[in-house]
Amino acid sequence: MTETSHELDRIDLRILKVLQTDGRIANLKLAEAVALSPTAVLARTQRLLRDGYILGFEARLNPLKLGRGMMVFVEVSLDRTTHTVFDEFKAAVQAHDTIMECHMVAGGFDYLLKTRMADMAAYRDFAGRVLWQLPGVRETRTYAVMEEVKNSTRLPL
Repeated sequence: MTETSHELDRIDLRILKVLQTDGRIANLKLAEAVALSPTAVLARTQRLLRDGYILGFEARLNPLKLGRGMMVFVEVSLDRTTHTVFDEFKAAVQAHDTIMECHMVAGGFDYLLKTRMADMAAYRDFAGRVLWQLPGVRETRTYAVMEEVKNSTRLPL
């Protein structure tokens, strides 16, 4: 959030809740949903974007239809935990769109990665060509997802 961001009121929270459910909702429909004029809703939405409460809008794609049906999580342990190794690892991860998410974690390993592959053969290729070549990687542990029970990007408001 920027320094100019303000406290959210109940209308701002309602706007955010509706937009989380339907990011493509027309401004007029959004205005009806939160009982404000379209002009006021547009101004509020623009302010929420500008202040960083809304990061952007994107389509959620079906990975099964696009040949990326297998989700894999990977624990990564680095050989050293120095700022240089962390920076090199983070830069390398940014360069690979097959790595969908990367989180530095506290605990028994350093990073948790999320990827989506066509199948185990594709993952094996990715592991040898990309994953094990990332700077500083000492050890990895792979967890192929058998069933995706819940997948949501919505925050509770």
